[in-house]
Amino acid sequence: MNLSYWEIKSWLTNIDFCIVGSGIVGLNCALQLKEQFPKAKILILEKGTLPQGASTKNAGFACFGSLSEILDDLKTHSEEDVIQLISKRVNGLKLLRLTLGDKQLNYQQLGGYELFLDADEALFQSCISKKETINTWLKPLFKDSVFSLKDNLFNFKNVNEQYIFNQFEGQIDTGNMMESLLEKAQSKGVKILNNIQVQNFSEDTDSVKIETNQFEFSASKLLIATNGFASQLINQKVKPARAQVLITKPIENLDIKGTFHLDRGYYYFRNIDNRILIGGGRNLDYKGEETTEFNQTAIIQNKLEALLKTIILPETPFEIDHRWSGIMGVGNQKRAIIKQLSNHVFCGVRLGGMGVAIGSLVGKELADLV
Repeated sequence: MNLSYWEIKSWLTNIDFCIVGSGIVGLNCALQLKEQFPKAKILILEKGTLPQGASTKNAGFACFGSLSEILDDLKTHSEEDVIQLISKRVNGLKLLRLTLGDKQLNYQQLGGYELFLDADEALFQSCISKKETINTWLKPLFKDSVFSLKDNLFNFKNVNEQYIFNQFEGQIDTGNMMESLLEKAQSKGVKILNNIQVQNFSEDTDSVKIETNQFEFSASKLLIATNGFASQLINQKVKPARAQVLITKPIENLDIKGTFHLDRGYYYFRNIDNRILIGGGRNLDYKGEETTEFNQTAIIQNKLEALLKTIILPETPFEIDHRWSGIMGVGNQKRAIIKQLSNHVFCGVRLGGMGVAIGSLVGKELADLV
């Protein structure tokens, strides 16, 4: 890159904090650092034209886990760990709403519904039998019962005639969220450079030398917030996990409102702008979806369309308007990795598909490490 003296002096000199990744974590980290160190020079490097990964690609669920997901987590995590996970998601959503405001997020608490396929009667009964136990656990957090039963008011087909309803679940406009975070960070003096990919870094006594696809420079501290792409830079147990999504064209008189989980959370859908957005299906090809490629596959896209035709909109004509995918970061444990890697290098990664819920909190905790 043909850099001038002015460019080097203004953008790449005396950097206090370099953050890799301009997603939810990176931007919240920058905002928190500015709170703590108002005069600090903060530079965020983003490899995409827009924030890549999952921050601008997600479905916009302001959720903390369906009942079947919570019960599933209890098979591999202790009760204390699961309650702590849910607590972090709840507190993360509160922080996101406090940081940006509900109007900027277009936050709507329409509730969340878990649907059960006709073939999943045993799972439904298992969830019902444990519903009050989980409500009792969560009552100190929410001051009320979280899960209740609702009849099939949306007339979905081929599912149990009762849903498990979560009154505290909401939805946001992902685009509004990220636009607002970017504007807020830049208004505080945070510099963001796009289309810059960090390829390597090395540590000196009092700084970190950072090599990108365009230039090299040094920063006092390096903070890595690349989630599903983390293993490309650091040796941490983070697997990429692609999530495929599609959205319909506007549908007249669409009365489906809320966020919906289906088949143990492997599929999820919601209303947005008189459309239905649906995603998931990673369980159809776990290995194939452990990728950082932003593509779609026929097996998953066909399944998403089939769910629209047979369950969600069986008597309503619809057309697909757009398809996309995002890259999450997952691991054997659902706890995010927020740690100091060396004297001057830190990371906040592996958000486990809960970036909207915990991204703000992970960003804050990453900044607090410094």
